[in-house]
Amino acid sequence: MDGFGPAVFIGLGVGFLWGTGCSLAILYSIYLGGYRKAVEDSLTETKPKRWHEALAKVMARRAARSMAAPK
Repeated sequence: MDGFGPAVFIGLGVGFLWGTGCSLAILYSIYLGGYRKAVEDSLTETKPKRWHEALAKVMARRAARSMAAPK
């Protein structure tokens, strides 16, 4: 029974690290996929509708901040 204790802790540690590493790899691949699509959209000649909507939101937010900023 003495040899069983350390093996359990090593197994749990390796299992936890393996699972964490796999989930981080999946999240990173999702992030890269979105980043690639954003770069492709930014380089196109005609911008998609979503890009124009996002730009309008950003410009409205900037205008609101500049109006609210103390002088």
